[in-house]
Amino acid sequence: MGTLDGKVALVSGAGRGIGREIVLKLASEGAAVVVNDLDDEPAAATVAAVVASGGRAVPCTGSVTEEGFAERFVQTAVDTFGGLDIIVNNAGYTWDTVIQKMTDDQWDAMIDVHLKAPFRILRAAQPVISAAVKAARAAGEPVPCRKVVNISSISGLGGNAGQVNYAAAKAGVTGLTKTLAKEWGRYDVTVNTVAFGLIATRLTNAPAGAGTITVQGQEISVGVSPQLMDAMTAQVPLGRPGTPAEAAGAVYLMCLPESDYISGQTLVCGGGYVI
Repeated sequence: MGTLDGKVALVSGAGRGIGREIVLKLASEGAAVVVNDLDDEPAAATVAAVVASGGRAVPCTGSVTEEGFAERFVQTAVDTFGGLDIIVNNAGYTWDTVIQKMTDDQWDAMIDVHLKAPFRILRAAQPVISAAVKAARAAGEPVPCRKVVNISSISGLGGNAGQVNYAAAKAGVTGLTKTLAKEWGRYDVTVNTVAFGLIATRLTNAPAGAGTITVQGQEISVGVSPQLMDAMTAQVPLGRPGTPAEAAGAVYLMCLPESDYISGQTLVCGGGYVI
């Protein structure tokens, strides 16, 4: 018996890195997962890994910023697994520069993927959750505690030079979380944020300028200089970056029954780093 047996989860940005590890963790504990990624291949690979381990998962590919995606994402869970219990808004990336060099496109892209997309997904989920709660109460059945985990960053809590767009979007996630915790408490839904510190992913492992990612036709440089990586690591009391699996573990904590009375909070997964 897994701790999440019978639960149905949505995880965005789940083809690689932290998102993939979140899916694998939730599925290993019994949850059925709808796996989103921008690209078909990584989404399919994550789904295959879950199925190979005896779990249940289906893909739902596409950009979380696309019109109509949120409704399709939620409906995939309902049509395939019959409901919706856990939502993890994880999709995102960074597009950094100082404010005087930042374009409107850079600003809008970060707001769209990190803040508007979670808003749309949660808005699309509300009718499904509300109907399920009303049906359970009408039948005299217990209402299970559902979970929303919005992913943020220490940049959204304390700012970070060169990331005014990303930090502003992630700061907005805090407001989204705190407000929805108040709106959705009546549905027995907890809404929390996990803010990551320095986590070793493809966005941080490559040397600065050595790698790129393609997002809807836009080539975006990724990577961190060795000097900056050393400086950031030196600020972490545990003395190292976190792993994607450790980041996923923090999300899992907010999905456990033991966290059913924790809502509207931000959990920092940063190895002891204090802002």
